[in-house]
Amino acid sequence: MKTFLISCFVLVSSLSLYAQKTIDLFNGKDLSNWGFILQDNQPDTGVFSVREGVIHITGTPFGYMYTKEKYSDFRLHVEWRWPQEANNSGIFLFVQDDNKVWPNAIECQLKAGNAGDLVLLGGSDLAEFKTKPGEERPKFPMVKKFNPTPEMAAGEWNNADIICKDGSITVYINGVLQNKGTKSMHKSGHIGLQSEGKDVQFRNVRLTND
Repeated sequence: MKTFLISCFVLVSSLSLYAQKTIDLFNGKDLSNWGFILQDNQPDTGVFSVREGVIHITGTPFGYMYTKEKYSDFRLHVEWRWPQEANNSGIFLFVQDDNKVWPNAIECQLKAGNAGDLVLLGGSDLAEFKTKPGEERPKFPMVKKFNPTPEMAAGEWNNADIICKDGSITVYINGVLQNKGTKSMHKSGHIGLQSEGKDVQFRNVRLTND
């Protein structure tokens, strides 16, 4: 009986590992599986590019690149750095098909000093965001991060690990738990990387389905 139970445990563990699938959202070569949105429908004249296995985003004009596929219930790993000056960008989650510079989505903020804040874009919502009676909803509602920033200096790589499960979002920045939001109005959507300010670089953009 003991041998049988051990065998069952090994089988179940193996099936669980097999069921998980890791996808390289960025193939390290080009952006053929991404779409692009820029302010005022401007054409992409080098805002988004790939050099030496790294995504380069100039930051102007504002906009974002997004996966052509939609995803739900996943673990997302993204590495980013500021090549020169720490500035502003973000990772968009659950992006809906409204083709706006500020889409209906939830942004994991990467703005220097604030990485891990959750910004509610385009009417999206989380249970953790509250307004006081009589208070007007701000243009960019925010669920603030838990802890002081563990971000690296400009020129060094940072890690964002984001777990999205049944409408809940858990954010780790450089291994530190920084935020959790629940009851998202969307549980599926595109994933985006933002152009907002100055140069930012991304690499190792990977998704694991639960």
